[in-house]
Amino acid sequence: MKLSARNQLPGTVVAIERGAVNGIVTIEVAPGLVITSSITNAAIDELGLREGGRAIAVIKASSVMVGVES
Repeated sequence: MKLSARNQLPGTVVAIERGAVNGIVTIEVAPGLVITSSITNAAIDELGLREGGRAIAVIKASSVMVGVES
């Protein structure tokens, strides 16, 4: 599969926390660097996600906000 999103970060699924409808998937893309995503439980099942499995975090955003405490 090819995607237009250029920010594709392969990694390892280190945690999956399921809720009633959605789950939080945590992917380690580099040692100590994780990305989390909220996706439906159905998507977790359809993608066959499991802890220790490989996955790709695909990021497509029109803007990224950065802030600091004043």
